Amino acid sequence: TKISTTFHWKYRNRDQDIEAFLKNNGGLVPKRHSYSDIKKMTSSFKENLGKGGYGSVYKGKLPDGRLVAVKLLNTSKGNGQEFINEVASISRTSHVNVVTLLGFCLEGGKRALIYEFMPNGSLEKFIYEQNITEDNRQHLTVQDLYQIAIGIARGLEYLHLGCNTRILHFDIKPHNILLDDQFCPKISDFGLAKLCGRTDSMVSMLEARGTIGYIAPEVFCRYIGCVSHKSDVYSYGMMILEMGGGKKNLDVGVHHTSEIYFPQWIYEHIEQGNIEPELLGLVSKEETEIARKMIVVGLWCIQTNPKDRPSISKVKEMLESTQPLQIPPKP
Repeated sequence: TKISTTFHWKYRNRDQDIEAFLKNNGGLVPKRHSYSDIKKMTSSFKENLGKGGYGSVYKGKLPDGRLVAVKLLNTSKGNGQEFINEVASISRTSHVNVVTLLGFCLEGGKRALIYEFMPNGSLEKFIYEQNITEDNRQHLTVQDLYQIAIGIARGLEYLHLGCNTRILHFDIKPHNILLDDQFCPKISDFGLAKLCGRTDSMVSMLEARGTIGYIAPEVFCRYIGCVSHKSDVYSYGMMILEMGGGKKNLDVGVHHTSEIYFPQWIYEHIEQGNIEPELLGLVSKEETEIARKMIVVGLWCIQTNPKDRPSISKVKEMLESTQPLQIPPKP
């Protein structure tokens, strides 16, 4: 039929675009696998690790015994750009705080990406009150979350400054931070990433990208400022506020409408100096001081004007500093 012919043509053209990209970037791309390899390493997609708009992730094992996570992309969505973004960006990286792409598959409309396996899953399940189980709570203290926050900042600094090409992630959030067996954080999911020159102070974008609750205001409202590496800093700030405060920024869990927006609610408490352990569900003053530092850094990161936000290098410096941090203007 005409519809199936159009559908087939569309996919063939998409795959031709991707093949052209792979050919032009041959030196960078990781190992290519056949679809039968993918089926074999996942035991015919036996263990599902998670599902999203992009597709599903399955646990697998390489012939050498290494465990992997195989992301099978949903080919009915997008034009293959997410696949290209992932391969183009992660292939250029090598950092302890960025997930490693080990291989890929592109065959007859089937697209898959093969990553190192992260046994502790995503950060998301460890920081939201409704997701915390007794097992999780035993594993991650505020000190642990603080070290994870520093690790993520190091990974983001590497993406912004450490590669030959600057990589802007555009989807920093707890769900996209994976934890290895030692709870070392690794930035993942580069489907929305953009590559730009290291000296570029801004990037052009045709459409807003990111996740509601973490998107910097300039990404969808251009008169606020230019889209740049500071847009990732904003997303990082929203995430670290959650890590310090233990509440998701879209669901504070309070009843007064004036307190619904978590950053505003926590800012008022910081400004008045009444951050008590009970407010954050903590026990000791030491823990509360660590959480307060994360919250103050987060509030600097989410300043509305990108120019008022620190660079990710400055963020890392602030987190590692032993000096008291200045409270930022109200975001």
